[in-house]
Amino acid sequence: MQGIVFDIKRFAVHDGPGIRTTIFLKGCPLRCLWCHNPESIDPLPVTSNKKIILDGQEFDRKEVVGTTFSVDQIMRVLKQDFIFMEESNGGVTFSGGEPTMQPGFLLEMLKACKFENLHTAVDTCGFAAQQVFSSLLIYTDLFLFDLKHQNSERHEAYTGKSNQIILDNLQYLLKAGKKVRLRIPVIPGFNDSQEDMRATLQLLRSFGSALDQIDLLPYHNIAQNKYKRFGINNLFKDVGPLNKEDLEEIKELFVSSGFRVKIGG
Repeated sequence: MQGIVFDIKRFAVHDGPGIRTTIFLKGCPLRCLWCHNPESIDPLPVTSNKKIILDGQEFDRKEVVGTTFSVDQIMRVLKQDFIFMEESNGGVTFSGGEPTMQPGFLLEMLKACKFENLHTAVDTCGFAAQQVFSSLLIYTDLFLFDLKHQNSERHEAYTGKSNQIILDNLQYLLKAGKKVRLRIPVIPGFNDSQEDMRATLQLLRSFGSALDQIDLLPYHNIAQNKYKRFGINNLFKDVGPLNKEDLEEIKELFVSSGFRVKIGG
């Protein structure tokens, strides 16, 4: 079984508990206007021109984003970090893009990780057939689940898809008793108002105490260079970044309702 990977981040500390290795899989069904990994959207490898300055001269170098790996090849990479995962109660996180876009490869990777008794996490936008999530349940210890907006029309306007499948899958995972850490990307002009967040809070209250934690992820614009390199129109190029202080009021809103909240991943 093979899959297409666009990055492997070792010693990650924001993608689940402990020290982790995060595997980034290519392909995403959403088209979020603020996406910070635009190179991940296409499920196939893509080529860009990367500018390099050497001895005062500027050169263009072709860079291919997306490499085919087998399960065994990925496991050989992971084994280098087993000791760090074990000592820190860490593990492996599968992210993207959207990892469920490669369901067969993701499932085989999760099985291989559980064979080695590794803690597994899937970082997902939630937009996939429910049977895909059903196949992952027994091999996934933690779902890092994005919730971008509770209003379906606004969600579709900014991501290209309705949020109904996403909300259905979130409810499915919680009813199945899985550990779910909700991740809310806080995007200026999209979902950062008190009105937006109160509506999201009302939705989350309907899930009771099943959520493990809420992560508030402040928007940043550090991906601007990627948009230029890959020739993608960046509609958020003039939007400034948020910082942790911007999110304190939002954090207190959720904390006061009994949720465990963290700013950042």
